[in-house]
Amino acid sequence: MIRETGVFATPNASRYLQQLCKHFAHKVAVDYDDNTGRADLPPGPAVMTATPKDLTVVVEAVDEDGIALARHIIDDHLTRFAFREDFSGMGWQPADPGQSNQ
Repeated sequence: MIRETGVFATPNASRYLQQLCKHFAHKVAVDYDDNTGRADLPPGPAVMTATPKDLTVVVEAVDEDGIALARHIIDDHLTRFAFREDFSGMGWQPADPGQSNQ
């Protein structure tokens, strides 16, 4: 599995996490609260964590095409949801090998 992490520095992280999860819940299994969330996206799970300063999303997929789609899904939705902020993508990086995606 390929795993990547993206971070969006924003004081509205909890709001965006909840908005993403509510939106994704129309099509996929989702579990979330104010500060954590998981959405079973088609390419693989997306695990989200909100702090007062940022939103972190870890996506997972079986191949490069899947990870590219997962990144696109998150970035595309945040582009729409965070239009009042200077959102320019999550700045995706390979996830820490010890990082769990549960």
